[in-house]
Amino acid sequence: MSIFQKNISIDSVLKHITEKFSEKKGIHLYVNQSSVLSGGCINQALKLDTSEGAFFLKWNNKGPADLFIREAESLNELNKSNNEFLLFPKPILSKEINHTPGFLLTTYLQTGQSGCDDEKLGHGLAQLHQMKAAQFGFEHNNYCGATLQNNTFQNEWLSFYIENRITHLISLISKTRDWSETDMNTTSTFIKRVPALLAHKPTPSLIHGDLWSGNYMYSKVGPALIDPCVSYCDREFEMAIMTLFGGFSSRVYDAYNEAYPLPANWQERNKVYQLYHVLNHYYLFGGFYKQQALDIMRHYN
Repeated sequence: MSIFQKNISIDSVLKHITEKFSEKKGIHLYVNQSSVLSGGCINQALKLDTSEGAFFLKWNNKGPADLFIREAESLNELNKSNNEFLLFPKPILSKEINHTPGFLLTTYLQTGQSGCDDEKLGHGLAQLHQMKAAQFGFEHNNYCGATLQNNTFQNEWLSFYIENRITHLISLISKTRDWSETDMNTTSTFIKRVPALLAHKPTPSLIHGDLWSGNYMYSKVGPALIDPCVSYCDREFEMAIMTLFGGFSSRVYDAYNEAYPLPANWQERNKVYQLYHVLNHYYLFGGFYKQQALDIMRHYN
């Protein structure tokens, strides 16, 4: 994309935002200044200084049409937790990707320190995971990165993990990546072992869904979670990606366990759950993640 095309896209996004903001709030929004921010691996992002304060904007003209709609739903669900320790950006406007770029406009959080941030993050996650539901899943499918997640409700965690997470992802991988008959046999053998590996009976807890070190931040008023793809899952599923890539201090885990202790044997299931995120990275990026995923499965076979 040329710089010229990129600027046209930004202009069209800002025009749409000011129009929709006026329709929704009854107030005309003036954008005084915009500053480029990191939008992660996929999107472009801006800080907007406006007549109504500062906002965070991320946008794209490529990707799943409902990407930003689904993320707004996730942020709304997180905000329902009324968390004492964690902040979540509040969605203001979102738009699908079509003939014009899609976007998500949220409240802006200023990076900084508030004191005891690691402890607050651990306590906040514990409080978030105590938000429960009757079934595993979520009311809409959403995206872990750019990967469609199957959030169809299930009564049993075992069925949800096997069907909605592993089998669903293997189906996506087999259409776009190298996944041989031998690899499928390895997968089938692993899936047969899963009932014995996940013999516990978790309750559905609200999880962020993609909580690696790049998806939390410390602000001047407390820790915040960003870029979610929520669902109601075994809360240990959250720990899988947190431990897979690191970036969380021991104080975060200690504080979590002070507030909502994990089962004593949760680490025995950790690699089983990490498999999902390793497979997702193979689906998105290819490369050595395939061998890493197969190694996990063969470990249990």
